[in-house]
Amino acid sequence: MDVEDHKSPTSMSNRSSNKKRARNCCFICLALLLLLGLLLLILGLTVFKTKKPVTTVDAVSLDDLDVSFDIARLQVHLNVTVKADLSVQNPNRVSFKYDTTSALLQYKGQVIGDAPLLASKIGSRQTHPMNISLTVMADRLLSDSSLYSDVMAGALHLTTYVKLSGVVHLLFKIRVKTSSTCDLFIDVLNRRLLNQTCHYKTKL
Repeated sequence: MDVEDHKSPTSMSNRSSNKKRARNCCFICLALLLLLGLLLLILGLTVFKTKKPVTTVDAVSLDDLDVSFDIARLQVHLNVTVKADLSVQNPNRVSFKYDTTSALLQYKGQVIGDAPLLASKIGSRQTHPMNISLTVMADRLLSDSSLYSDVMAGALHLTTYVKLSGVVHLLFKIRVKTSSTCDLFIDVLNRRLLNQTCHYKTKL
């Protein structure tokens, strides 16, 4: 017969070589992907590990503290502005972007003043200062009978509360919450701040 029924050894050898080359390429690509994944994992657990932003209260002061009594109605008219200097530290290697929120001034759990904090971004390893002013909304206290007895006793306990919620973008988006709570003890008769105790909390 003039036509061969079987493929030539050279053709079979080329096909086998091509298959081997393709298989080697697949193994190399898989190994590179595994190495890349391992590298990203190591970076995520070390260099780019998410760290908690920290909010601290650097200073608190009182402005325009004024107290007047309505003996007939056993009521107190209180006017005061609490000024606080805060700083938010972002220890991460990427920025921390937080949402719009409000700083609150409270008396026995009741919100008696607030100040808006607009959304912003804190750069990598930066500390962002904040200056807030919280003015008491006197009408919110008129119905609180305990205020009269506290002021007559000469001491007033107010609380400031600031909570920031935002995201840190590393290998993926991570939600972060950081807050500060300060208990303020006010000497009403001498119109001064006696003491302040602050507590900080951060949650990933």
